[in-house]
Amino acid sequence: MPPTGVLRASGSRTALGAWSAALVVAVTALAGCASGDRDGNGHGDKGASPKPAAVRLPPRGAGFDYQIGGAYPPPAGVRIVSRDRSDSPAPGLYNICYVNAFQAQPAERSSWPAGLLLRDGRGRVVIDEDWNEPLLDLRTPAKRERVARRVNGWIDDCADKGFDAVEPDNYDSYTRSHRLLGAADATAFMTLLSRHAHARHLAVGQKNTAELARWRERAGLDFAVAEECGQYDECEVYAKAFDDRVVDIEYTDHGPHAARARWGDRLSIVRRDRDVSRPGSAAYVRKVR
Repeated sequence: MPPTGVLRASGSRTALGAWSAALVVAVTALAGCASGDRDGNGHGDKGASPKPAAVRLPPRGAGFDYQIGGAYPPPAGVRIVSRDRSDSPAPGLYNICYVNAFQAQPAERSSWPAGLLLRDGRGRVVIDEDWNEPLLDLRTPAKRERVARRVNGWIDDCADKGFDAVEPDNYDSYTRSHRLLGAADATAFMTLLSRHAHARHLAVGQKNTAELARWRERAGLDFAVAEECGQYDECEVYAKAFDDRVVDIEYTDHGPHAARARWGDRLSIVRRDRDVSRPGSAAYVRKVR
């Protein structure tokens, strides 16, 4: 993963729509994992087991573009696009909707109830300093349910716009929580989001967090959205866990070369600039070879 943490776009972050030829499968959003303990061996969140829902999975090895910095016409050969929830899907493609699910955007901090922002023992809000984003408090089932109600509203917006899938970002925010949150908290919360997304017929992508790929079924995750898995030699983890249904964004020239040397056309790999900028920007970079 990028050394500064999960990528953030400099512009708006957007959402995507339907690709008619994509595979339709039945998936089960499995019940959550532990609530209070930090090693995944505690009690799960309450609630009935979710029922299977038909979702479309992204095609393997298809042309991909990462547009969370702002939507633009997809280049030739693109069949999968990821856009911010504020944007609309690209007609005729497989569309992934980006949602910042585990942290609060700086502009939205004041709209979150104070009790849902993670605080340390001295009452200070815990911040992801790379992006100036407060972490959300996921330490109890009750708080996870409250946060999920808001995030699931954004997921509803993605579904209503016609997206095929959702990409909940910052699954790994527990690693920046100063040990106030654990992997079990993150997985339990992700399970709530996956259950809701599947009910709206959206597939759910695991964003980064290779260390939790082994819990993909428990969390109800269907494919992976990996940043720099070639650069950091993580592609195999995602490819094995998600049966090659992986979209990979690389930010250096070395990354795509490393990914393709091992995985060829089995994964969807694109080279983008770190700002994920739009064509016409001096920073814009997009390469597929």
